[in-house]
Amino acid sequence: MRAARGGPTLLFEQRLWARGCRVVAGADEVGRGPLAGPVVAAAVIFDPGLDAAALPGLRDSKQLSPRAREGLVRPITALARHHALAVVEVADIDRWNIAQASFEAMRRAVHALRPAPEHVLLDGLHNPRLASPPQTALVGGDGLSVSIAAASVLAKVYRDGLMRELDAEYPGYGFAEHKGYPTPEHRAALRRLGPCPLHRRSFRLE
Repeated sequence: MRAARGGPTLLFEQRLWARGCRVVAGADEVGRGPLAGPVVAAAVIFDPGLDAAALPGLRDSKQLSPRAREGLVRPITALARHHALAVVEVADIDRWNIAQASFEAMRRAVHALRPAPEHVLLDGLHNPRLASPPQTALVGGDGLSVSIAAASVLAKVYRDGLMRELDAEYPGYGFAEHKGYPTPEHRAALRRLGPCPLHRRSFRLE
């Protein structure tokens, strides 16, 4: 299913609410593709009756400018019944693998929610196999579901801010600009400086 032209909707949430699931969460993660830095997940619960128009401009976080994403954080957190963030660090990414680290980040974010959700909507083809609650994985979910899109924005803004802070701790790599993604500038810095503790040694860094 493709995202609606107008952006994500509450269709999936409304179907669950109508079936009696009153606590529905959306979850997403960011940071699978970078060569450096942690993976971050967020989970968000909105109450039944939310009007999607209350979050104008909400999209998949990758389709938004940094300023637009940052501008959505306050309304998302104000409207959410609860939200949570979780971080899985580089050592665990290297110890497991990026897929398992991403699943673990989503598990942690979902399990930190209060009240515990009765159903979780997740972005992606595969889900992290939460012990509970039931879950639905949606391909392109951050373009389909308001809850998942909101989670993607919170995770992206948090991770970007973290990488800006880490840029001061590990100068010279340009983390504040590329956030650890494999840009030509990042690869050039790696050739010049070699990897730092933020780099994922299980990834091909050359």
